[in-house]
Amino acid sequence: MGVEETNSNPSEDTKQKPDPEPLKPFSLEILKLIKDAQQQHGLRHGDYQRYRGYCSRRISRLRKVLKVPQGDRRHFKKRDVTEAHIANPKADERFLHIPLVLSERCWAYAMQLRQEANTEPRKKFHLVQKLRKACVYAMQLDELCKQERCDARTRLEAQAYVAWIQGSLQFELQLWRQAVENLKKSQMIYEKLASALPEEEQLPYKQRVEEIAPSLRYCAYNIGDEKAVDLLELRSQGVLENFEALVSQTKEKTAAVLHEVKWFKMKIPVRVERVRLFLVSIEGLDESLKHAEDNQAKIKILENLFIDLRDVISLTRDSARTEKQDQLLLSYLLSVRIERTSQRNLLLIKQTRKPQDCVRLLDINIQQTSELSQNDSIRDNKEAQKYYESHLQAYRILRSYYLGRTQVSQKRWKEAAVLFDSADKNMKNINQGNFIDELKELLAQVKENAAIDTVNAQANYVLDQQETQAIPIPQKTYKSKKPLIERLDEFREEPQLLSKNPNLVTLPPPMEPIPAKPLFYDLALNFVEFPDLTEKLEGGQPKQKQGAGISGFVKGLWGWGKK
Repeated sequence: MGVEETNSNPSEDTKQKPDPEPLKPFSLEILKLIKDAQQQHGLRHGDYQRYRGYCSRRISRLRKVLKVPQGDRRHFKKRDVTEAHIANPKADERFLHIPLVLSERCWAYAMQLRQEANTEPRKKFHLVQKLRKACVYAMQLDELCKQERCDARTRLEAQAYVAWIQGSLQFELQLWRQAVENLKKSQMIYEKLASALPEEEQLPYKQRVEEIAPSLRYCAYNIGDEKAVDLLELRSQGVLENFEALVSQTKEKTAAVLHEVKWFKMKIPVRVERVRLFLVSIEGLDESLKHAEDNQAKIKILENLFIDLRDVISLTRDSARTEKQDQLLLSYLLSVRIERTSQRNLLLIKQTRKPQDCVRLLDINIQQTSELSQNDSIRDNKEAQKYYESHLQAYRILRSYYLGRTQVSQKRWKEAAVLFDSADKNMKNINQGNFIDELKELLAQVKENAAIDTVNAQANYVLDQQETQAIPIPQKTYKSKKPLIERLDEFREEPQLLSKNPNLVTLPPPMEPIPAKPLFYDLALNFVEFPDLTEKLEGGQPKQKQGAGISGFVKGLWGWGKK
């Protein structure tokens, strides 16, 4: 009975299931892992074939342990590591080793072929093929490391490894600019990782940075310039996903300098770490804009900047509520946002064809710049007031010019002439010393075209006035049923001739009789002999008949003689 009672206890039958345990994050030190394997299996002596054999054996063991075989002994069936393997709670981080070792095996084979290509040039094609395959496996590794289960260091190391493999391939293909971009990206990430890690773990990353440097110098030599790929350009291309984490690990001396910023001879201390790191990141913004391909690329760089600037301003605004010292820093950040917004609007003006849209963008610039000049922090600063007043004057000149073009599109010549003339006169009194390049270019266009547009608008206005003042002379209108072709010697102004149905000719024309040629010619008539009709005439004598003999009878009987 006691056993039955314990079995019928409902509290034990309805036990709650434990909550699922959180997934264990993966942390893969890619560079350290491959460096250790290379040093232990042949690369210390440059034996790439030995290292390639080790990679093959390592892949075989991993697939056997992780139960990811590619078929059986008789049949082959390809099986790659997928996101499902990584998302499995029981998954092991060794799943990430499979694409990594596959890429390393292809890379080792390519390096072996490079050594052999000195005597056999045809092996260079096989080398390029193996590097392409290594890039494919490296990209698979990068996609797997983008999962939430992988930590930030793993993602950055995978990103750097992919960039290095792709740069190596492009270096072999002599695609110098693409190779510089990828190798520089890899070098930058390894530099940031080295600065963020403890000193005892920095050695492999510093060695990789030094290994990449000669390739970058050779690429720069082939390109012919030393254009650097900085952080902002990489950010605009979507290369550095963890931009904030990388900027936080920039050089210590650069960060130390930006503990304070100067704004119109005012020194502003920067106590918030994130704000200081943001100011480090925009230090080379102007250079990045100069290196951009076109205006659309510049606009994309500025829009990416606004995303980070919005968060920094929000953080500074919260800090300024409690610390009065940060209010000046907030004003400075707001000025940065307004000035870069104005710069973005000027780039949009260059791409805009409608003058109405240009006027709207300039109104935004004028309003924001005017509000900035009235800020309490710089209201009494003469240098700041002079700086913003000159920008306001430039924006007003551009607004007058584009407003004049708007009036031209509506054929309001008088208003357009006044606006063009005002822009032309104000251009003579403006100082362009502190303006950015985009603003200088637009002002140069106004200076070149304003006087010409003024004269054209005045000329069109005079022509319109003459047309309106001309008194039409009343003329008698004629209506005639004769078509124009029958009275070409008469001049008459007929409105009907300008209508859709003018009376020009008569269609179809009237029928007229005309002589027609005979149907045939009777040429036989010339050879016809008519009979003698003299006996029929009055007073004519009949012709006497001659008698015929026997001979004539005989000739007539047998058909002889003359007819």
